[in-house]
Amino acid sequence: MFEIATKHPRPITRRTFVGASAGIALASASGACGQPGSDAAQPSDLFVINMLGGIRNPNIPRSGGPSGALEGEQRTALDDRALADALASGTAAVNTTIGYVAGPREPFESSVADISRWNMIIRQHPEALLKVWAASDIETAAREGKVGIIQGFQNAAMMGDDAQRVQVFAGLGVRVIQLTYNVANQLGHGSMAPENGGLTDFGRDVVAELNATNTLVDLSHSGEQTCLDAIEASTAPIAITHTGCRAVTDLPRNKTDRELRLVAEGGGIAGIYFMPFLAADGMAVADDVVRHIEHAVQVCGEEHVGIGTDGGTTEYDDMEAAYEAARRDVERRRAAGISAAGERAGVVPFIPDLQGPDQFRKLAGMLRARGHTTERVEKILGLNALRVMREVWGG
Repeated sequence: MFEIATKHPRPITRRTFVGASAGIALASASGACGQPGSDAAQPSDLFVINMLGGIRNPNIPRSGGPSGALEGEQRTALDDRALADALASGTAAVNTTIGYVAGPREPFESSVADISRWNMIIRQHPEALLKVWAASDIETAAREGKVGIIQGFQNAAMMGDDAQRVQVFAGLGVRVIQLTYNVANQLGHGSMAPENGGLTDFGRDVVAELNATNTLVDLSHSGEQTCLDAIEASTAPIAITHTGCRAVTDLPRNKTDRELRLVAEGGGIAGIYFMPFLAADGMAVADDVVRHIEHAVQVCGEEHVGIGTDGGTTEYDDMEAAYEAARRDVERRRAAGISAAGERAGVVPFIPDLQGPDQFRKLAGMLRARGHTTERVEKILGLNALRVMREVWGG
């Protein structure tokens, strides 16, 4: 059993926020009664902030073309089922990737277009979605039985050679910006760049602008030296929104104990993902998520660990189709030069036994069964992230 000790009073949970109106919101959003995965009739009593994830139904066929990481979201696949599952999962807010990540799109223009597209989606679903500008908006979403949409980037290439573009995106409501994806850009090196170079002078300028605009710095996907340099450069707490622990599974997408510890010492947070990188063979299961969370708690302390699943809350109905889709995505990502060690055919980019709207409830139960208190579990699921976001964004 995992040894725990906490001196903190019991924190607030989603059940405090969600009143009777949440049931109305869920019923309004889940019009497709009887659909697979929509079996949760009541809103969740959990309070979850998914520091990197999404809302989409993976069972809706793609319209063709390259994967989202290459060309942006050509199809949102956000239907009644996806909305109902997100609401039922206890997700008070999710950092949803928008903007340029990699590929042939023009970084700046495509990122502005993605912001506009997601603003339209939020306006089309006022009963279920709320755009997040400040931490108070997450609390409002929880009270009203909605999901707060945090708009975030997973690459800062759209800054071009002008660090003041950060101000443009902050003004448009982008609240989280990751410095690099897997490869190098003008700010620094990603986790798959073999040189492991550090933060560039331009990268330091961008970090300064992110701090000045109260935008959360995200160091997921960064190479180790770029990560360490950015932690030192930032005057505000930073986040590694979705990662694992390299001491548990030695893959480049996971963070070293040194990186994790320094993030915590600066008041930031590390989110553990539901990804195959949690196991050396890529066949990660729910127990691996627990192992990485426990290691992160040991290194960072329970106040500085969260979750960033890098996935959604609607499960795959056809696992064979999921494996085939993953195989095609791996081929495309390798061809584009943006894949990470650990991505391969036969491995799906999610945890097969942590799918669907009950995934957070199941994880909470597993952690409690290992000896973690309810207070600690609530911190990991969302309250730690809320604290960091409140400190960086205000509200």
